[in-house]
Amino acid sequence: MDYYKALGVDKKASEQEIKRAYRKLAQQHHPDTEKGDEKKFKEITEAYEVLGDKQKRQQYDQFGSAGSGPGGAGFGQGFEGFQNVNFDFGGGGFGDIFDSFFGGGARRAAEKRGPSQGSDIEMVIGLKFEEAVFGVSKEVEISRYETCDKCKGKGAEPGSNLKTCNTCSGTGQQVRIQRTPLGQIQTTAVCSDCEGRGQIPEKKCTKCRGETRLLKTSVIKVKIPAGINDQAVIRLKGKGEAGSLGGPYGDLFVHISVEPSREFERIKDDIYTTQHIHVLQAVLGDEIPVKTIHGNVKLKIPAGTESGKTFKIKDHGVSKVNSTTKGEHYVKIKVDIPQKLSKKERKLYEELIAETNLDIKPQSKGIFG
Repeated sequence: MDYYKALGVDKKASEQEIKRAYRKLAQQHHPDTEKGDEKKFKEITEAYEVLGDKQKRQQYDQFGSAGSGPGGAGFGQGFEGFQNVNFDFGGGGFGDIFDSFFGGGARRAAEKRGPSQGSDIEMVIGLKFEEAVFGVSKEVEISRYETCDKCKGKGAEPGSNLKTCNTCSGTGQQVRIQRTPLGQIQTTAVCSDCEGRGQIPEKKCTKCRGETRLLKTSVIKVKIPAGINDQAVIRLKGKGEAGSLGGPYGDLFVHISVEPSREFERIKDDIYTTQHIHVLQAVLGDEIPVKTIHGNVKLKIPAGTESGKTFKIKDHGVSKVNSTTKGEHYVKIKVDIPQKLSKKERKLYEELIAETNLDIKPQSKGIFG
């Protein structure tokens, strides 16, 4: 086995680089981790035992073997020689390195558990266009864990006391000792019987069976503010799931999905529509009704208005959330050209051509066809 490859370092790597490489790989492959690999862990440990020692590394670089001389680990004889190996990482020995590996160590990970906050819940509410514009109240049904109303989240039958857990002797943790090539390693885990509490009820609550929570279906009222946008998120504090042991509730996050309108296009707080007018209205001007989300309004079209011109109707857009201010309504004008003309209309257009002295040659097809 190539020890340098095993640790993923160059042959010119410094002692600190080798140490960092080992720490990283040991954390990744330790048998007590979820994706641990005992075989790989033994390989990198063997590699570090050699490359982490100046004398052994020099011998390995020169002869390809660390030998089994004084202070050696007896690599030719497998891992049996490692049983009493101790690593010094500038602190309290091998136990401290694994403390740093696992987020502060098993001592902190398996401390007694108290009430914990419940999980958050996420859901989607669909709204019609008008509901999002003007606001609405919705009642939604959700399934969530709620604190048991009988034992108040204690897990014990009312009148029943809590007693020390026999499995962990009240520590809230279980200790396991494992033999490894590095010697015996002590690890701790949350007690499976009391779930880290250190105490268990003398008599479990008959309603929640000691679980402290119950799965229930509840109806929650959600107030949707006027002007809310598509894909907005509303946070309702304390409307999520109950925590364990009577812990506080999590939050409910409501994701908004707004159905688009067939009449109005909304961009932020502004509304956009297209208004068709006759060519004569564009030429001579007019006053036309325009439908807005707040009802019909009159819009003056100046004479000579071109197709594509946009007019603004102030304060006729969507209300800004939690504000009395409104956006604008923008009207884009589209001038319609007649597709067919009556004989009288044709004659009038021909007279108009003559009046304007335009060199126009009417075609046999089209509106004069």
